[in-house]
Amino acid sequence: MALKIYASTALNIVKKNTVRQCHRSFSNLFLRTSVEKRSYICSAMILKDQLVSKVYDNIVKSDEDSRQYRGLELSNGMKVLLVSDPSTDKSAAALDVQIGFMSEPREFPGLAHFCEHMLFLGTEKYPSENDYNKFLHAHGGSSNAYTAEGNTCYYFDVSPNFLKDALDRFAQFFICPLFTEKATEREVNAVDSEHEKNLQIDSWRLLQLEKATCNPEHDYSKFGTGNLETLSIQPKAKGINIRDELLKFHKQFYSANAMALVVFGKESLEELMDIVVPLFSKVTNKNVEIPEWKEHPFDSEHLKLEGYVVPVKDVRTLNVSFPIPDLRHEYRCNPGSYLGHLIGHEGPGSLLSELKSLGWVNSLAAGVKPGCKGFAFFIVDLILTEEGLEHTDDIVTLLFQYLTMLREAGPQEWIFQECKKLSEMTFRFKDREKPQVYVCSVASRVFLYPMEELLAGPYLLHEYKPDIISELLAMLTPDRIRIAKVGKEFENICHETEKWYGTKYRLDPIKEETLECWKAAKLHPNLKLPLPNDLIPSNFDLIPLDPDNPKFPALIRNTKLCRLWFKQDDQFGLPKASLNFEIESPMAYVDPLHYNMTHLIVQLVKDALNEYAYAAELAGLSYVLGNTKLGIFLSIKGYSSKQHILLQKIMDKLTTIQICKKRFDILKEGLRKCLSNFRAEQPHRHAFYYTSMLLSERIWTNDELLNCLDEITVEMVQQTIPRLLSRVHIEALIYGNLNKKMALELMDIVENTLIKNMDSKHLMPSQLIREREVQLSDGCHYVYEVTNEIHSSSAVETYYQCGVQETRANMLLELLVEIINEPCYNYLRTQEQLGYIVCSGARRSSGAQGLRIVVQSEKPPTFIDGRIEAFIQYFDKHIQDLTDEEFQNHVQSLSLLRLEKPKKLAVQCAKYWLEISSRQYNFNRESVEVACLTTITKDELYSFFKELISYDAPKRKKLSVHVLSSSCKIPNDNSDAQYPCIQEQSAASDGLIPPPPAFRPPVRIENVTNFKNSLGLYPLVPSWIQIPSPFFNFPEKAKL
Repeated sequence: MALKIYASTALNIVKKNTVRQCHRSFSNLFLRTSVEKRSYICSAMILKDQLVSKVYDNIVKSDEDSRQYRGLELSNGMKVLLVSDPSTDKSAAALDVQIGFMSEPREFPGLAHFCEHMLFLGTEKYPSENDYNKFLHAHGGSSNAYTAEGNTCYYFDVSPNFLKDALDRFAQFFICPLFTEKATEREVNAVDSEHEKNLQIDSWRLLQLEKATCNPEHDYSKFGTGNLETLSIQPKAKGINIRDELLKFHKQFYSANAMALVVFGKESLEELMDIVVPLFSKVTNKNVEIPEWKEHPFDSEHLKLEGYVVPVKDVRTLNVSFPIPDLRHEYRCNPGSYLGHLIGHEGPGSLLSELKSLGWVNSLAAGVKPGCKGFAFFIVDLILTEEGLEHTDDIVTLLFQYLTMLREAGPQEWIFQECKKLSEMTFRFKDREKPQVYVCSVASRVFLYPMEELLAGPYLLHEYKPDIISELLAMLTPDRIRIAKVGKEFENICHETEKWYGTKYRLDPIKEETLECWKAAKLHPNLKLPLPNDLIPSNFDLIPLDPDNPKFPALIRNTKLCRLWFKQDDQFGLPKASLNFEIESPMAYVDPLHYNMTHLIVQLVKDALNEYAYAAELAGLSYVLGNTKLGIFLSIKGYSSKQHILLQKIMDKLTTIQICKKRFDILKEGLRKCLSNFRAEQPHRHAFYYTSMLLSERIWTNDELLNCLDEITVEMVQQTIPRLLSRVHIEALIYGNLNKKMALELMDIVENTLIKNMDSKHLMPSQLIREREVQLSDGCHYVYEVTNEIHSSSAVETYYQCGVQETRANMLLELLVEIINEPCYNYLRTQEQLGYIVCSGARRSSGAQGLRIVVQSEKPPTFIDGRIEAFIQYFDKHIQDLTDEEFQNHVQSLSLLRLEKPKKLAVQCAKYWLEISSRQYNFNRESVEVACLTTITKDELYSFFKELISYDAPKRKKLSVHVLSSSCKIPNDNSDAQYPCIQEQSAASDGLIPPPPAFRPPVRIENVTNFKNSLGLYPLVPSWIQIPSPFFNFPEKAKL
């Protein structure tokens, strides 16, 4: 559950989605959509007369979409979309209420968000606080919710056979929630913890500062998250029971006519109607007027201002904003996306291209940021260089010069038509999201589009309206501007403090002479409209399926230089492919210096390719280039017909780049900031990092990387490129709409370019050995403590190492995780309110695995560790008390989760790649492991727990990472007095779980290197496939 924050990024005309559909030839580019038309059967007619006022069977969808859709308006005013997909392995539902925190009383900031939290904690029909989550978890499901300015959205998914029972529980949120005194008193702490978690996150701080500096009478100025002060302390001081206010808010605003429900199931539309209509017709219609704000929060008094803001992280940004009306009703021409497409363009002649050439800006995003119903913002966000921060006024001048060019050129129909073609392509081949993501997305836009255009509305363009585009462009003027300059450099001039997040800032009127300069902005010779995009694909044919196409990826090239795995897609039937290449080089991670240089090489190549790659991305062709411990990883995804062009371009640049010193200096400084800013990451992320640092055989720390950064020069990096690529091994996977011949040709591009430009030779087999995981000793408990100086919260990760991965051990661990997840969350988070972030799961690395439990909390880490240990003791009895039916439900839930089919080609490719990159090659893992899972008994699972996890387990290997907030003190010696036993800390708890038995104090890790040197390493997991060695005449041995 969360308060939703809108990212301040461009809403470009082209949604970067991938696609999915049936096996057929796609030779024409024009949009293929269909309109469903059918009559309702008898049950639907009866319901229509009694409980349904309108039925829509004419939902516009892509012709490639095999799902069936039906829209309803219930007699109580609720809008409903039913989605029938008989092939689905997950059902889902979402209900969006058109009421957000802008509608809450000013006296109780965060009340709407608090209400969202409380609906999960019991209803009249299902009064147990964890009934809803427990039911979903027992049947392979999950749930969440968010509160935004103008809406609140609740959503869940569940195994298909349990949709009806899940919907019954879900519907009670909106019919008869309890808001018990006990839960209210406790859950306010979760809201407070959520706010504490966000306090040092710059995006939250900047958003609230924007609200704090708008018209204070406008509802946009409200503080939406809430905290202990606003929802408990202040109301109590005034003699107000906050529960009464929650009940009043729910009763006043949670009305059926302000709700939109989307239900996704395997049932037919008629069956879904029979389930949904009786349940949700019980929601009361209070005829709430859905709020609309016709006045903009940035009125004339709050424009022509420039703010200076001190961030938490070392970042430099420039945020330019213009108030605009809500233009969502103009979705058929979408003028905001047209302008965002041009101002945010990254190709030759673009605003970004000119700003980068000056060394002032690293990235730029532009577009419409939704505000709420009635108003919006047109924003231009720029990430600046150090020099750019000194030229912010010049940057804005260039922005207005670009706007001058757009005005003089006028709207261009060819650009609109190109955008229209791209949007049609995106909609036609749109990927199938996970059902939970899908229903949440659709529910949030039911009130934005006519029911018939609910699916197509956000994607398709229909009408070219140059007048509307010109009207919007005319609003982007110096008289309507607001600017925020963000940087540590402003620390000495910012003396005002924002109330809720403590952000230091300063707000000044923009000088009149500066405004006049911007008003007089003339044409700039380097700023031009983009060229037509010649990377837009025109061939969408599916390659004929090879009759001998294997079920899993096959090794089609195995040489000393490379291994190429290939699988022609026979599952998704879309004209796309995913290409993965790992170019392994021992030089890439030989020491911190070379790791930094490899990182810079990758960033410089990406920087040099940006203008070309941007056009490719708009055309549905994207790539990822990154450095890893092994070397350089390259992935290309998208339409298969032009992937070879992009691949050749990338390989040419990688092997022939001549480094520009100016860009090198900028990117080197960016790396420094990235490494330095790690200190401001969330405490639980620090816990993850330090756990990996302690257990990895070899890892360079951020401090080690920072310490050697200064000595790197542009000459060193240029000289490193041929050394890095002179000895390599390439591991590759090609999957999608390609045949074997085409896959080999793609592999040839990589090999031949490396050989031609770098004279690359192969590595020896001994250079391909993978790193391993540190093996903890039986009966140990180590603690590593580190301070986080930024956040007020602490965090603990407890890791119970369980040994090497193998089929049965994998399933025992996963089944344990499946069973432990809900009670862990319920007790540590809901009941004991340790903190907002509580999670448990399996941790796997380098062939080893174990159970991890993570908590971020205001409480001391030693206390948190003790409560985790108390929970582990409680869980002993929880396993024993499981009935046979409950145990089998967990087995079935995990089975369904593991057998759930990937919804996207890229996700399926990622699963195959995980097997390849780990060198395990168990491509049939799901079937093999689920078959094993069904044979596990409760007694066997309990024995696994008692041997490896329980507090008295003989082979327990426990590692605790304690991330202490700056208010906590790390003990300065090894005395027991400085490090009290966890038992003593836990005994003070008034939680529901008794403290754990006393045990000796843990061993503190003082020196990481000495700690690792004192322990052995686990063996790697053997491969499931015997791969013939190109170096010998016999295959390498591998266990099956």
